[in-house]
Amino acid sequence: MSNLDAVSVTPERWDQFVQSHVNAHILQTSLWGDLKARFGWEVERIGLSAHGSLVAGAQILYRRLPAGIGRLAYIPRGPLVDWQAPSQTRATLEAVERAARARGAIAITFEPELCDNPAHSKLLQGLGFRSAPLTVQPRRTLIVDITPDEDTILAGMKSKTRYNVRLAARKGVTVRTAEAADLATFNALMATTGERDAFGVHTPEYYQLAYELFVPRGWARLLLAEIEGEAVAAVMIFAIRDRSWYFYGASGDAHREKMPTYLLQWEGMRWARSLGCTSYDLWGVPDADEATLEGEFSGRSDGLWGVYRFKRGFGGTLVRTVGAWDHVCSPLRYGLYRALMAARRQARPA
Repeated sequence: MSNLDAVSVTPERWDQFVQSHVNAHILQTSLWGDLKARFGWEVERIGLSAHGSLVAGAQILYRRLPAGIGRLAYIPRGPLVDWQAPSQTRATLEAVERAARARGAIAITFEPELCDNPAHSKLLQGLGFRSAPLTVQPRRTLIVDITPDEDTILAGMKSKTRYNVRLAARKGVTVRTAEAADLATFNALMATTGERDAFGVHTPEYYQLAYELFVPRGWARLLLAEIEGEAVAAVMIFAIRDRSWYFYGASGDAHREKMPTYLLQWEGMRWARSLGCTSYDLWGVPDADEATLEGEFSGRSDGLWGVYRFKRGFGGTLVRTVGAWDHVCSPLRYGLYRALMAARRQARPA
């Protein structure tokens, strides 16, 4: 492809392009950039135009690195390009590199929407990328096909999970669409979950802004599970084009035996199907092969292992992306950055 022009893009035009792209991802929408911009990141959107139409591009997030090293540019689930079109891909990467250098970035970390296979690794290496020292988004996930009818989707679940979905309904669990006034309840449930399961959660302000940005647009829904009017669990589901993602979930300590989280996931899938989505991404399981996951999940609870024990029951396909790759802009400062990251990893307690 020739005659490509790098252009700055308005949020509205950018989102139209994202929604039209075969690899459309919620992390590449302008709303995700707006969310991150409120919490320490800078945002820039670069588009490649041909004959007045956007054909490729990337939303870039920037953050300052410690010790005055400079900035790191980060592209989650992008760039949005046709990876089988070398001229388009190279033109996009060149435009991104120019923009990143102008902002003092020492490197650009890409986490593209490419499955993990030797051909894709070879492709990225041929474009001048090197494997990044760490990933930001989970490499491995479970994706449920929600194109069949509801009975078929339920039949594809593990029998215990299917039983728990129905048990929750029999035990009086109800699920409703939450309103903005319910955010305080959601945040209280998140705090309980984080403390109980020992994982980090965002601030209440983060979840509130995510709600305010995405829900009115129709790109997210907050679902609340209740028992006799008492909130017991909640999920926030995101969707765009034909894809949906389960990013945030929380549950209280009461009534857990009534399995409200199972019914919530099912209602999240039903909402995504109502929008025309064909996939439901459960977003993040331990980065191990299927044999290891199936052989060890029952005896492990560290990291994401407890999460896998829950998510595996919904019958999804295990998918692994190619991971994070760096394009280096300043070799010296990039070397300092990698040494700093290595030292920090070694200093972490076991």
